Amino acid sequence: MDTVAMHIADGIIDGPTSAVFAAVALALLAACVVKARDDLDERLVPMAGLTAAFIFAVQMLNFAVLPGVSGHLLGGAMAAALVGPWVGALCVSTVLIVQALMFADGGITALGLSIVNMALIGALVTYGILRLLLKLLPRTRSGVTVAVFVTSVVSVVAGAAGFVLQFAIGGVADFGPGLGAIATGMLGIHLLIGVGEGVITATTVLAVATARPDLVHALRGHTLPHRPAVAGGAE
Repeated sequence: MDTVAMHIADGIIDGPTSAVFAAVALALLAACVVKARDDLDERLVPMAGLTAAFIFAVQMLNFAVLPGVSGHLLGGAMAAALVGPWVGALCVSTVLIVQALMFADGGITALGLSIVNMALIGALVTYGILRLLLKLLPRTRSGVTVAVFVTSVVSVVAGAAGFVLQFAIGGVADFGPGLGAIATGMLGIHLLIGVGEGVITATTVLAVATARPDLVHALRGHTLPHRPAVAGGAE
């Protein structure tokens, strides 16, 4: 079900609904391009390329969440944390477009649907949650880890909810059970996938934040405390 929800295949959602969401995705991505100009600098440009490449590579790796059910990193929360919501949404969208065109991972006519769920909801919507959590939690390694983990889980579940909404509007595939059962299954499975994503994302962001907090967009203007020194002066 993960492939259906996030990398949506052609023929799952009808043409008119796909076209509407493609228009929404195009309009919001255009806004991201305009907004991203204010963020891009000599540090963020290479970081954006590295983030997109990392998400592309990690999305190829699946992890088991239940017997017969696997998931993979979606990357929206990670991209937003590292390079900000506007550039992050563009990074994930680029990954999705390349995957659809070169690897047939998701349908071409469904690209707008997938971009809305994984890139726009994943990066734009959840960035606000991340910033709120970073304000409420102590600016320590533990606080940043919890904030990124929770944001990642929310981003995956929100993306799955986006698919449920799209299917409710224009779903044409026959999955057997009714919409309620589909929603329950999708959200439940993606909650588990979100936990896996949260672990990967929190570990990655914390590693970057520990070494170079200036490269983590969500932490701009803040630093993490150094690890306490151990005997012998080593850290």
